[in-house]
Amino acid sequence: MVTAIVLVNVEHGKVNQVSETLADLAGVSEVYSVGGRYDLVAIIRVKDNEAVADLVNGSMAGLNGIRATETLVAFKAYGRREVEAGFSLGGP
Repeated sequence: MVTAIVLVNVEHGKVNQVSETLADLAGVSEVYSVGGRYDLVAIIRVKDNEAVADLVNGSMAGLNGIRATETLVAFKAYGRREVEAGFSLGGP
């Protein structure tokens, strides 16, 4: 399973439309409206890297209202326990 985070810039006034369309795509598990340099963040969970490429370069690239995307492919997931263990000093 591959997880990717797609940062999306959307045309003015189309955030709701694009977010709903993204959320309906197979492989997109979550879509967030965010503040800052990007308008939306889409979380993708698919079988392999080729499926990420197909989804981003195929399905998402052609959507009306998307100006640009930046894709981050996750190498490893860290939960609270793993992060806390990483900062542990190993005391008794």
